Amino acid sequence: MGELNAQTVRTMILVRHAGRPELEQASSQLASSLADYGVRCIQCCDIPLADDPLFSEPAPRDLACEESVLSEPEVPAGLELIVSLGGDGTLLRAAEYARHYGVGLVGVNFGHVGFLTAAEAQDLPELARKLGERDYTTSERMCVKVTLSTAEGQIYTDWALNEAALVSTDHAHPAHMGLGIDGAGVTTYGADGIVIATPSGSTAYSFSAGGPVVWPDVQAMVISPLSAHGLFTRPLVVSPSSQVQVSVLKDNFKPMRLWCDGRRSLIVPSGSLLTATKDSTSITLVQLDDTPFAHRLVSKFRLPVKGWRC
Repeated sequence: MGELNAQTVRTMILVRHAGRPELEQASSQLASSLADYGVRCIQCCDIPLADDPLFSEPAPRDLACEESVLSEPEVPAGLELIVSLGGDGTLLRAAEYARHYGVGLVGVNFGHVGFLTAAEAQDLPELARKLGERDYTTSERMCVKVTLSTAEGQIYTDWALNEAALVSTDHAHPAHMGLGIDGAGVTTYGADGIVIATPSGSTAYSFSAGGPVVWPDVQAMVISPLSAHGLFTRPLVVSPSSQVQVSVLKDNFKPMRLWCDGRRSLIVPSGSLLTATKDSTSITLVQLDDTPFAHRLVSKFRLPVKGWRC
């Protein structure tokens, strides 16, 4: 059971996928149900970002929301949760609000996999009840902090709940990168890029690149090269206290691009240094039941479990 809040005003921000018109009705339905519990809902659209520059401690931007969230300089009165309606991409957008306002986040899956979401589309009535009665638990999800230093002395910082992906922009040649961990050189890659993922992101881009699935309560960073040409190209799992450094070598024909959660990106010139560490701020995800992560893994990936005995 979630901790009771003594405030008389209760507010939640509903962030829905902008490319799915049917979600407007679903969002309104959820808002109407939550109103029965005295919860005011602020509606907001998730509009994909393109070539959005990285900023130090970036705040979410007002992207043509129905009711402006970000024009309010302070946290909306009684703000309890951010609710995303869409897939994992929408949840990652909503995570920017959750981090900015320092509140929990819960996702409703209207997409394909929805690995980070806590409820499915058909669960809206029960979701409204649980959120209205604060009948839920929470878990803290580790984030990764990235700092990019260019050869010209420019410094950019950002964060990611899932992963920071450094990818090549040259379709004809592999990118050349050097990997160091805790101040020691490990290897040099000729690859399409490299992904530095959190446990939450281990089932996303990193997984597609051949990285391991990491249980969400494990504290670690997963380093997965993309289509690397070499013998030592296995993914690596390092401590959350480690410092991961990726140098973009000067002999690259074209710059690389850094993506944080597939939402915010920045061109990375040759000679730049990317540093990744555990972020001091985590994201709080709402859990509506106590389903083990193994069951979620089987359900989302439709894994065969025939022959397993309890």
